[in-house]
Amino acid sequence: MDTSAVHTTAVEADLIVVGGGPAGCAAVVMAAGLGMRSVLVDPGEALCRTLERIPVLGNVLGFSTGPALAAAITADVARSGLCRVELGRRAVRIGAYEDRVEVTAVPTEASGSGLLLTAPYAVVATGVGPLRPEDVGWIDGPEGLALPPLWEADPAALTGRTALVLGADRPLGTLLRAHPGLESRFVVACPPGDAYKAEEIAQDPRVELVPVRHLTLVPPSPGEPPVPGEPPVPEAPLTAEAQLMAELPLTAEVLTVEGDRRTLTCHRGFRNLGSGPTPPGGNLSADASGYCPPSHQHPRVFTAGDLRSARFQRIATAMGSGSEAALGAYYASRDLPTEVTDDVSPRA
Repeated sequence: MDTSAVHTTAVEADLIVVGGGPAGCAAVVMAAGLGMRSVLVDPGEALCRTLERIPVLGNVLGFSTGPALAAAITADVARSGLCRVELGRRAVRIGAYEDRVEVTAVPTEASGSGLLLTAPYAVVATGVGPLRPEDVGWIDGPEGLALPPLWEADPAALTGRTALVLGADRPLGTLLRAHPGLESRFVVACPPGDAYKAEEIAQDPRVELVPVRHLTLVPPSPGEPPVPGEPPVPEAPLTAEAQLMAELPLTAEVLTVEGDRRTLTCHRGFRNLGSGPTPPGGNLSADASGYCPPSHQHPRVFTAGDLRSARFQRIATAMGSGSEAALGAYYASRDLPTEVTDDVSPRA
């Protein structure tokens, strides 16, 4: 990062919130209710972008769809009156000092200069990002053979076809619940560590679970015959990233957990491998897994949402942790004692 392109911006804020998902938005709304002024920084064009691609919610009080919840949260942030929202800026560094926190944010577009924001406290809720095949140890494949994430799947383009899904993460269950009448077949290759996730989808007749030790993606060859027993693949690609996958069959060679070798051939391929933490640089303290537990942080920095732990990653818990983080900053500003704990750690 070119630090010469970063300029200090004077803001009258008691709290900087990094991340505009449910946790970050809950933090600024709670802060406003406590009379605290805040600045919210997010790289996207809108708040709660991830919620927009969740068609069905079954575990959030008062809402049954992601877009409706996103709209309500965005309205609540605007209505709070004490939050300045900086969209299109990615926080790249958190600096924690004895008397302040500094957040360096750069524009997501090529043009524009960076900002150096300063406040007494910060809540960091940057969440997680999708894992790629190269991020896990059980998938091999040729360089350049990219698979799109499952949440990009167009159900209409899957009708009557077979999809290979790498991993059994929650988006597959969401897709199946949102489209109970979708006539598609999903071959789900997943490692033993995904067994608890696979329980959610195991009873769906459209799903074939293939527990594997290892999987190798085989590059398609021009002129390869269509998938046996299935209709031809349409000319229109499922996504721009999946142009090659849309035109030719996708084949994977797998070693199952039983030690058998199988060949899986499908029309489409998607990655559904789960997620990993995406913290900014600087003075955040991570554990061995890369997550940033609240109790590990500087006294002026509070972490919230999915960034805290690989467990307890749900919308409702994210909002609760964001509210709690803002309360923590409020109590700290008044020298009121609090006990910061890793509320997402397993209990004995």
